[in-house]
Amino acid sequence: MFTGIVTGLGEVTAVEARAENLARLTIACNYPAEVIDIGASIACSGVCLTVAARGSSGNRSWFAADAAAETLHVTTVGRWRPGTRINLERALKVGDELGGHIVTGHVDGLGVLIARDDLTEMAKLTFRVPAELSRFIARKGSVAVDGVSLTVNETSDDKFSVMIIPHTLEVTTLQALRIGDEVNFEVDLMARYAARLLELPS
Repeated sequence: MFTGIVTGLGEVTAVEARAENLARLTIACNYPAEVIDIGASIACSGVCLTVAARGSSGNRSWFAADAAAETLHVTTVGRWRPGTRINLERALKVGDELGGHIVTGHVDGLGVLIARDDLTEMAKLTFRVPAELSRFIARKGSVAVDGVSLTVNETSDDKFSVMIIPHTLEVTTLQALRIGDEVNFEVDLMARYAARLLELPS
């Protein structure tokens, strides 16, 4: 589990095809190598990946993780290349501050940035998501975009907008988003369960 509060920016340094529909990603990060456990989960732009190796090179730490067919198909991971910058968050520990909302790291689908309004020190971003996911999005509710916990500002059909505050622009990759860019999108877990309960016969 994660909170959607980004704790570091990573950079993909290598992408290696290991087998058909399997890729190993090497990601440089600001986490000390000694605190990255083999087998640990790290959210990489919203995608929960398992650490398979770790180390350091020069003044940078790195970890490696494998991405299988489903991840490569459903998320932006299949298009990551050396130089791609990603949001990082280590898994939530019992007793940690829950500053965002519960995020699983299981991406539901891809959203597309369709409008961007840069305001004074802030930005209003509008995304389109697959129609089947739009019913989970509510005004003032939570969503995760590339692993960042955000509060929904407005909704309309299959579109929603969010306001990005200066701190979030500074410490995440959202600052670099441009119209047409795809993002990893995860609906709020509580919204999913609420919708499921409404579907069940009374």
